[in-house]
Amino acid sequence: MISQPLSDAEDGDVVWMPAKSIWVGAMTLIALVFGPMTFSWSALALFVVTTAVTICAGHSVGMHRLLIHRSFKVHIWIEHALVYLGTLVGMAGPFGMIYAHDIRDWAQRQTACHDLHAHRRPFFTDAFRQMHCAVALRNPPDFVIEPSIRNDRFYRFVERTWMLQQLPWAILFFALGGWSWVVWGIAVRVSVSLTGHWLVGHFAHRSGQQGWRVDGVAVQGYNLPRFGLVTFGESFHGNHHAFPESARLGLERGQIDLGWIFIRILAALGLAHSVKLPESTPRRKGLRRVAGHQETTAAPSLLPAQPHGR
Repeated sequence: MISQPLSDAEDGDVVWMPAKSIWVGAMTLIALVFGPMTFSWSALALFVVTTAVTICAGHSVGMHRLLIHRSFKVHIWIEHALVYLGTLVGMAGPFGMIYAHDIRDWAQRQTACHDLHAHRRPFFTDAFRQMHCAVALRNPPDFVIEPSIRNDRFYRFVERTWMLQQLPWAILFFALGGWSWVVWGIAVRVSVSLTGHWLVGHFAHRSGQQGWRVDGVAVQGYNLPRFGLVTFGESFHGNHHAFPESARLGLERGQIDLGWIFIRILAALGLAHSVKLPESTPRRKGLRRVAGHQETTAAPSLLPAQPHGR
């Protein structure tokens, strides 16, 4: 939850974050140096499977659509499992993910925001700033995590130990496949996931296909249709900016959203309910359809009736 009296999304300095930088740098260095040296087909298969599970079920569904946006509901043990898988992506713990997402989205919804939150800087500058730094705003908004999450013992534990959560898996991988599995199942997976997350954020906030536009905000979202499959739907970021509470991100015909398919499977099994879609969520203030896209809509009505300022 963000409260923003007298806050300024544009006035701030980029500061280096030592712990974040060392973590990202170490995973990347291990992957680059030891990845080629320890390659095996079984290690590659482990990398593909663990990356798919942690990114799709963990980050996209568990962290993003469930914990952050509350776009559907599940039993608390399923929620814990999905968020835990999201933690294994190696980006942050549950509280850190909520804060990083909410402060960025709050900034992008203002009429002007800092270059870091807008991904405006050149490619390599943005890469370093996003993965090794943060913005220290001079007048930041108040940030409060809702009590049901903040007081959850499991989330508090995982938040304190999110980097260490790789260790049990590293031990298991070493026992099953030696150092090859450790390098590819941990370091290569984490470094590729973090780099991929930044790449989607970089390009999806700069240009691309746009079926919807939100007027009066500092940053627009764009869809990257070619990457929908490998990002499990997260590259349909223009759709997400239009309908942030929707559990479905791939809204147009041909937009494959594997995260949405996973949620539908959970719902079919009776494990998920209260699933939110564009037509059942409040309409964002300033939202309008971009000309030429009405005929490609995947659902008969995607414009909800009531405006709100999210």
